[in-house]
Amino acid sequence: MEYQVKPANGKLGILIPGLGAVATTFIAGVEAVKKELAQPIGSLTQMGRIRLGKRTENRHPLIKDFVPLAALEDIVFGGWDVYADNVFEAAQNAKVLEPMLLHAVKPELEALKPMKAVFDKSFAKNLDGTNVKEAATKMELAEALMDDIQEFKEANGCDRLVMVWCGSTERYIEESDVHQSVAAFEEGLRNSDPAIAPSMIYAYAALKMGVPYANGAPNLTVDIPAIVELAKEMEIAISGKDFKTGQTLMKTILAPGLHARALGVRGWFSSNILGNRDGYVLDDPDNFKTKEVSKLSVLDEIFKPESNPDLYGDMYHKVRINYYPPHGDNKESWDNIDIFGWLGYQMQIKINFLCRDSILAAPLVLDLALFTDLAQRAGMSGIQEWLSFYYKSPQTAEGLAPEHDIFKQLMKLQNTLRHMMGEDLITHLGLDYYQDLVEAL
Repeated sequence: MEYQVKPANGKLGILIPGLGAVATTFIAGVEAVKKELAQPIGSLTQMGRIRLGKRTENRHPLIKDFVPLAALEDIVFGGWDVYADNVFEAAQNAKVLEPMLLHAVKPELEALKPMKAVFDKSFAKNLDGTNVKEAATKMELAEALMDDIQEFKEANGCDRLVMVWCGSTERYIEESDVHQSVAAFEEGLRNSDPAIAPSMIYAYAALKMGVPYANGAPNLTVDIPAIVELAKEMEIAISGKDFKTGQTLMKTILAPGLHARALGVRGWFSSNILGNRDGYVLDDPDNFKTKEVSKLSVLDEIFKPESNPDLYGDMYHKVRINYYPPHGDNKESWDNIDIFGWLGYQMQIKINFLCRDSILAAPLVLDLALFTDLAQRAGMSGIQEWLSFYYKSPQTAEGLAPEHDIFKQLMKLQNTLRHMMGEDLITHLGLDYYQDLVEAL
């Protein structure tokens, strides 16, 4: 299949439900980069390169020069939040970025005021807010979001839109009857079914308006048959879930190495402290369970204990997240890993990662927005598994196990870009170099 990628002409509007620490760090960062005050470090779309052709050809262009991505100068921002603070005020409250940098982009941030949010306190009991939409039914809330989307597009002269969820983790729910089809879901919206989460209302409204959707939280959201069906029906790109940032990023880097060397793992204990709004929301057990399920799935999919019982069959995996206000957005994680090697001799690995949650997440928001827009212009509708690189719990087709190995995810992403642009895929086999050498002798 060959893709005819439409050019990235005109303005791209990035719509964000949840203008908290991650979103404001992302927006302020893009504005700072546009003013050449900083570099977009951590963004594959801006600083990453891709190899094309044989190694001997030495072709390694920047990804943004290889595929037609929207330029940062053509991006405009909008969003919703339960608090009425403008983006400058919200960024100040988040305390992620230094005041000097924030003040350098203050006019751009102050101009961004959140639209009233769709909010249901039963999905985030630790949050309160007054900047909230009121409606008789959840369908009316969805229609109000559609009006917001249309008004934003017209007011900002956008040619295209993309939505990236940067809101809080919702309480844990599982699929139910209302999630099984578009018809059931729409009936549920009209009846305000309690199993329809706010994030699902945003996703529904986005897809109905032709806007692709990326889910940055562990919420069910687009991982339900109804939304997948709607995405196919409307020919819209979707992906999720849960930005891969701190501790899980380390797991998807280290675990593939242990697995590749056939080293066994007896236990992996993970603990975190975090003090921002996300940490406060996760302090509720119902919301923590949503995050826990997302984080726990990573090692099982990498190690596949059912296929490797001698190495990983008895592995004990525990994850803890504790709310600790003094740390703010500076997350700290500890990992104790009990491994064993030749003849069963035991060893240990200990990791203490002092990371900045929103600093790691912000470039992911940018990449997901730009790549999702690219996918939409290439006619790649439905689930975008090639974007698994960015997620803790990647969305896949029904019955298909996700790939969590970050190196395999990167190969999938790069080969998708090569395929999209008509370049040869790269397998890294490399035998042809040596066969040529043999034939030359």
